[in-house]
Amino acid sequence: MTEPVKVAYVFPGQGAQWVGMGRDLYDNFDFAKAIFKQADEILGFSLSRLCFEGPEVELRETINTQPAILTVSYICLQAIRDISHALPPPAFVAGHSLGEYTALAAANVFDFATALYLVRERGRLMYEAGVIRPGGMTAILGFDEASLAEVCRLTDTRIANINCPGQLVISGAEANLPRAADLAKVRGASRTVPLQVSGAFHTPLMQPAVDRMSEIIATISFRDPTVPIIANATAQPLTTAAEVKAELITQLCNCVQWQRSIEYMIANGVSTFVEIGPGKVLSGLIKRINKEVDTLNVGDVEAVRRLANPSP
Repeated sequence: MTEPVKVAYVFPGQGAQWVGMGRDLYDNFDFAKAIFKQADEILGFSLSRLCFEGPEVELRETINTQPAILTVSYICLQAIRDISHALPPPAFVAGHSLGEYTALAAANVFDFATALYLVRERGRLMYEAGVIRPGGMTAILGFDEASLAEVCRLTDTRIANINCPGQLVISGAEANLPRAADLAKVRGASRTVPLQVSGAFHTPLMQPAVDRMSEIIATISFRDPTVPIIANATAQPLTTAAEVKAELITQLCNCVQWQRSIEYMIANGVSTFVEIGPGKVLSGLIKRINKEVDTLNVGDVEAVRRLANPSP
C-alpha cells in the first residue's frame, strides 16, 4: 500500500510583492472580492488598488507590503480550501517572517481580520523602529554561516535570515552594513546585495516594535493551532496558543531559521511543499535546501485551476 504524501504549506514574506498581484484572483473569484473588500474596510484605504495598480514604491513600504502579501496569500489559501480534494491537508505550516502570520491563520489560531490587524500594526511598528534606530539588511551570497557569524561579530551586525545554503541575510545599523559586506567579500562571499527594506529587521534594533507589539498581542485571544507551526526563531513546532504568542514577539528581534525549518519538516516526512501566495521565492529556497522534494506554487488563478483540474 502506497504511503500518503506528506504536505506542508508555506507562506511568503516581505519581498514577494509585485504590482498586479491578486488582480486575476479578484476578477475570477467572489470570495477574493469579499476578502479584498474586507481588507480595504479594516485598513481604511484601498489595499486592493495598491496591490493591482501600485505605485510600486508605495507597495514596497513595510507598512503596506505586510498586509498586502498577507491578504493575497490568504486569498490563495481560501482557493485551495475550496478545492480541498486536490491536496492532502498539511502536516505542518510555516511562513517566512511576515508569512508566519498567514501560517497562523491557516492553522486557525486567529481569523483573517485579526491577522490583518496584527500585520498592519507589525509593519507600522517595524517602520517606526527603523526611524528611531535606522538600519537595513544585506543579502550575502556564496558564504557560509560560521564565517558570516565572525564577520557580524567584527562589524556589530547580525545574521537575520538563514534562507538556504549560500543565501544568508545580515541586518544592522546603516553605518555598519557596508563594512560587513566588504569584509564578507574579502573573506570569500561571491556577492552582496542591499535589500530595499526600512529597518534592521530581526535584530535588537527592532526592540521598540517588540515593546508595543507585546502589548497588542496580549489583548488578543489566540486559539491552539490545528496544525503544528514551525517557528521562525527555533525551527521547532508550535502547538499551543501560548507558544505562538511568544514566537511572534521573539521573531521580531531574532534570526529567521528558514533552512532549519525546512530541514525539520523533511526529517519528519514532508515530501511536498506548497507555496501559497505571491511569487516563487520560497520554492527556490526549498529546492536549494533539498533537490529531492517537490514544490508547488499557488499564487494565481492559473495555478488554482491547474490544481483543481490536473492534466491526465
